[in-house]
Amino acid sequence: MKRLYITDLDGTLLSTEGSISAKTAAILNSLTAEGICFTFATARSVYSAKPITSALDINVPCILMNGVSIYDLRADGYLANQYIPVSASEKVIEAFEREKAEVFLYRFNDEVLTCYYTKVTTRVMKSFAEVRRNRYNKPYVQCADLLDAADGRTIYYTALDEHEKLLPVKNAIDSIDGVDYAFYEDTYTGKWFLEVFSAKASKSNGLRYLRERYGFDEVVAFGDNLNDLPMFSEADIKVAVGNARDEVKAAADYIIGTNDEDGVAEWLLAAHNKT
Repeated sequence: MKRLYITDLDGTLLSTEGSISAKTAAILNSLTAEGICFTFATARSVYSAKPITSALDINVPCILMNGVSIYDLRADGYLANQYIPVSASEKVIEAFEREKAEVFLYRFNDEVLTCYYTKVTTRVMKSFAEVRRNRYNKPYVQCADLLDAADGRTIYYTALDEHEKLLPVKNAIDSIDGVDYAFYEDTYTGKWFLEVFSAKASKSNGLRYLRERYGFDEVVAFGDNLNDLPMFSEADIKVAVGNARDEVKAAADYIIGTNDEDGVAEWLLAAHNKT
């Protein structure tokens, strides 16, 4: 049987400090050396996901930005992207502007994934941008109007704010054809992410792509947050870390150690030793 192991990053494989422990890296690399198929699915873009996982031997393409992109780390290139229709982008931008909620727009600009914004005033959005600009060299472009940036190569919108601030935006996006979203609490700040992407994109669709393209008979998925539930719906075996939200634990077949206890790696090692 050809089995894929796929894990979320933040809150699942990464520690509360947002890194991969030396123990987790050692265990996972020993397992991939023995032949297991291992990758990850994350809301992160390639700019932060690639360096954060650089200590790991990822031997299957990964899922980025909640299923928007499939990326081959070994070949260093995109295999698939899902784009947002321009007509839907216009409505998404209007929904954010109506609530005066700040948002980042991601699109490909000459094959380079670029982030566009009009202004950044909230502390959490400033911090979000500064970390990604300074630590991961993600390109940011300020523009007068996001509508000018929203073209057929747009793939993603992300906002980080209070739940009450973003809830009306989420409710408005519910009625926009051509897009879907992830709305969940940030692992690190306690604020809420609202991420908008093509209706054809999700962690479940990304996982289906990997299953079909590479012929996996079974998928084991690890997660902790609400945006992992679509991945769980496509997986054969669902595993929640001990620090996962109650909704994720309720959907899981197994509950394991926390992200600070190397829960994913320890469970994989134990499972591999049984075979």
